[in-house]
Amino acid sequence: MRLILVRHPRPLVAPGMCYGSSDLPAAPDDVARVHAALLASASIVPGTPLYASPLQRCTALAARLGPHTLDARLAEMDFGGWEQRSWNDIPRAEVDAWAADLVHYRPGGGENVLQVAERVAAFRAELLGRRGLPQAAIICHAGTIRLLAALEAGLQAGLPLHECARRAAAAPHSIAYGETVILEAVA
Repeated sequence: MRLILVRHPRPLVAPGMCYGSSDLPAAPDDVARVHAALLASASIVPGTPLYASPLQRCTALAARLGPHTLDARLAEMDFGGWEQRSWNDIPRAEVDAWAADLVHYRPGGGENVLQVAERVAAFRAELLGRRGLPQAAIICHAGTIRLLAALEAGLQAGLPLHECARRAAAAPHSIAYGETVILEAVA
């Protein structure tokens, strides 16, 4: 199944803020830009099932694309007490503790990467269980996209979930707002 993964448009948030699962609106001009780019690319053909994270920065784009299904398993990681704080204001010792254990450490007392990987993997398994579906489009977050990519590569190679989560957490954050990533997923 082809998975068309689209990172949400730019959120309305100050630069340098940790915002994870905070429900921030998307910048209207960027919603329009990403929507126009998706229409021009014709990557999402009519009839393609559309799924979205329930966070506003994803639903604003999904609503413009058409009927969609919200799924909380697609939400970005919950950074707990780090949410809406400047990365510079988060104590260095806490950031170092997370860097030392990317998979299990719970930043700000929120979720850890393994917990996010478990919910994203459950979404993926359910979606791929829908036989006869050639493709699906998913409006979500950079972390969710990195996890889906790591799950695809890792599970096909027989890696356990915690290793897929580690690889996703260690992957460079290089997915731009509105960027599309295509995965060929195998159940």
